[in-house]
Amino acid sequence: MNPIRRYDLRRAVGVASARNVAVAAAYWLTGWGGLQLAVVHDQVTPLWPPTGVALAALLLLGPRVWPGIALGAFAVNVAIGPTIVAVLVIAAGNTAAPVVAYLLLLRRAGFQPSLRRLTDALALVFIGGLGATLISATVGSLTLLVAGVVTPATLLSTWSVWWTGDAMGVLLVAPLLLVMATAPPAWTRSPLRWVEAVGLLCAAVVAMTLAVRSDTSLLFPAYPFVVWAAVRFQLSVAMPCAIAGSLVATVAAGSDAGPFAGVNLAVTMVSLQALNFSLALVALLLSAVISERDQAHHAIEDTCQQLSDALTQLGAGNVMRLEHLDSIAKSRQDPDPPSGGHRSWEARA
Repeated sequence: MNPIRRYDLRRAVGVASARNVAVAAAYWLTGWGGLQLAVVHDQVTPLWPPTGVALAALLLLGPRVWPGIALGAFAVNVAIGPTIVAVLVIAAGNTAAPVVAYLLLLRRAGFQPSLRRLTDALALVFIGGLGATLISATVGSLTLLVAGVVTPATLLSTWSVWWTGDAMGVLLVAPLLLVMATAPPAWTRSPLRWVEAVGLLCAAVVAMTLAVRSDTSLLFPAYPFVVWAAVRFQLSVAMPCAIAGSLVATVAAGSDAGPFAGVNLAVTMVSLQALNFSLALVALLLSAVISERDQAHHAIEDTCQQLSDALTQLGAGNVMRLEHLDSIAKSRQDPDPPSGGHRSWEARA
């Protein structure tokens, strides 16, 4: 084999291996964090960030990182799974869900990772968040049923928590990672923008913390800050605000605090996931609408500038043409005397 080709092959294998290891590590780390919020048998959580990490990795790095996703899923579940066979099946389901979402988003929806179009935001919600995650939820909950971890009476609640947890991982985590990788932050223009962005994030955390620590059933104080962030900064700040509010509410639900105190699991999950879904939807859709508006505004400005430049060039061309025609007309009206004509006139005189 050509030494250059051999070097290129080794380099490609090394890069692919490094990417898979990085994806597996990110999956395991976020999975460990998600398990701290588990509400069903220490295995099923209302917020599962690894699904969002896996989908973002596929969209940004390509389908060759699926082994890293599988390795990360196995590493997360091997410590809590009932048997090795069950862990392998659950890891396969957790790997298949983002891979199917990736294939459907790119090949069917024409998805663009920048999320600057409303169609991309809707595709991520319904294909990546609500559609493909049915695979992992169904495979995982049925595996736990066969393994005897859950009973037929609790199968539906386990499946619903699993599905909504994976969906929330896609809707909250994947957009943030995609925007961080594909677009520069919207707050780097001036120090005041930095202050405003950090202030919005802190305000969302404080507002949601006060809401879940009160006895009243108030779960909407973070919405104004998410809307403000979406209008001013789009996803680069709106999504962190939504994630912060969701984390505060999820921790409160796990500890039966505030509005979640004294209610059963079904009511808690409905209230919590309705809040999480609403926060993610507001941040995603409003940011996409604002981005489309800004793009249309910039396109109109560019068109107007091009039209102005064209008119300026056309006017300059007309002026030069008129000056040229005027010079020709003057030369015809006042021609130069022929050579030697003046001397001949003097001679005759």
